[in-house]
Formats: sequence, C-alpha cells, structure tokens
Amino acid sequence: MRELIVAPMAGGPSTPALVDAAARAGALGFLAAGYKAPGEVEAELREVGSIAHGLNIFVPVPPPADPGPLEEYRRALAPEAARYEVELPALRLGDDDHFAAKVELAVAYRVPVVSFTFGVPDPAVIRALHDAGSTVLITVTSASEAQAAVAAGPDALIAQAGAAGGHAATTSPAGYTGQTDAVQILGQVRAVTDLPVVAAGGATTAEQVRAVLAAGAAAVQCGTAFLLADEAGTRPAQRAAILSGEFTETVVTRAFTGQPARGLRNRFIDAYSAIAPIGYPAVHHLTAPIRAAAARRGDAGALNLWAGTGFRDVTAGPAAELIGRLTG
Repeated sequence: MRELIVAPMAGGPSTPALVDAAARAGALGFLAAGYKAPGEVEAELREVGSIAHGLNIFVPVPPPADPGPLEEYRRALAPEAARYEVELPALRLGDDDHFAAKVELAVAYRVPVVSFTFGVPDPAVIRALHDAGSTVLITVTSASEAQAAVAAGPDALIAQAGAAGGHAATTSPAGYTGQTDAVQILGQVRAVTDLPVVAAGGATTAEQVRAVLAAGAAAVQCGTAFLLADEAGTRPAQRAAILSGEFTETVVTRAFTGQPARGLRNRFIDAYSAIAPIGYPAVHHLTAPIRAAAARRGDAGALNLWAGTGFRDVTAGPAAELIGRLTG
C-alpha cells in the first residue's frame, strides 16, 4: 500500500480521473461507492481498469427505533423546502445503499483495496474479498471501534480523526465530538492492534503528512487537500466557497445527513444543527432536494460543504502537483 492515499469522497469529488492521476503520481486513489447505483459503480470500475485503485463502501446503518424525531425534523425543514421551491420526501428509514451488490462488484472486479465506512462488515464479506485478492480496510474513530473491527479480520484499519472533512465513520454518533487529531487517534488505535493503521483527517501540508508517518502510520489518507484538484468532481459552489475567504471555520454537524460530519460552517448549519436528530441516511434523503436546489442556484448557504480543519491550506491544480506538495 502506498504511503499517500487520496481519500474516497462520496457525492462527487472522487472520480476515475482523480484515481488515475493519483496512481500516476505514486499515490493510491479511491472510488467512492456511496450514494451511487451499482451500475454507476461498475462503470467507474471499468473506467479505472487495471490502474491501482481502491473502492470505499458504506456499511448499512440500522434505522432508528423511534422515527418521531425524524418526523419533527421534517416539519422543521418546511421553510427550507419553501425557500428552494421543492417538496420534502416522505421519511425513508431503510436504505442499505445496495451494499451487497457493491460488495459483489468489488469481488467480481478484484478491486485491489476495499475500505468500509460506518460500521464493520460481516467476516464472510471480508473473506470473499480476500478470496478475490483484495486488501480490506475498516474505518474507525476510537479504540473500541478498532477492537470490534479487528475481530472481523481486515488487513488494516483506517484511524479517522475528528479533524477530517465529511462524515465521521463513528458507530456511536450520539457521543461523537470530532475533537481528535490524526496523531491522537492513530496512537489510540495502534494501542489495541498490531495491524497496520492508516491515519486519516487533518493532513493538508507536507509537514503534517511527515508528522503522522513519523508517529507510526502505515500511510496517510488525505481528502480535503484534493477537493480543488483539477480532476476532482467537486461542485462549483463548493469550490467557490473554499476559495472565497467568506468561510472561516469548520464544524461537526448532523444537520444535513443525520450522521456527524465536518463541513464549512454556513447558514443551514447554524439554523439546524441544534435540532438535527441522529438518523443516517433518513436525514440525508430528507435534505437531498434542498441541497440539490441550492446547488443549482450556486447557493452555498444550504449545501453540505464537507471539508476538514485544514481547508485554508487547500489550493487548486492538477492532482499530481498537489501530491507533490504533500510528499515533497
């Protein structure tokens, strides 16, 4: 496994072109299967072909036992629906994101590296991937999550710091604070396993990458650093927001998806974070029409502008150039 990994970034930023550019520059790029239909995932796997690559798959999250808070949140979102002239969908509690089909694709295409987020897959899933020749990684955010993941038989873990942009992989969203940095979470996870551990979250400079490797990481996974890569599929409104200088901090919020996630603080986060319930992916589906309408208008105020704490260091350019800056 290469020392620098371009993180999977679901919702657009991760593309076959970014994976190809990463491989050519000596890094490992990931396709993001999240939110995509199996046909879309297969098309991307075909496009990358024999290029060294990874595939990230979301582990299904059990629906909440009580849908009441989700119904209340749906009612609270009515002004946003009116603002963007969209209809809020009915609650969609059950959604496995085509998990089994995506695992089958990973097996069929013998994906070199497969990572999982939001939970621990069944050991049988990991055995099937091993039989196909895949290296399997599970993303964790604490020592206890690491111990649960190790029991399933992966080849390595990804220790995700709270500084990371986008969704936290935590399986305990109620208690998640997002306060850990990469070196801290790396140490906590390495204390409970001898497996190789990839550090993720917060590294946007060469100095930070070196520090995490020096702390014992098998590799460093960077996502925010590549949001403005020429090959990334990042939405124009998000690119503009990062470069605008108008956004001065990131915060962890459940407002957009029901799962803790770090993004640029904006109007929607300020308005709804305090009342947003736990409930991924139900909340994700509720806010999807609002976010889509905001994106069409170029309105960053209601977009999930996922970004890590190091977003101020991010620059635009070819992925190869950005990798060179991180590894130089």
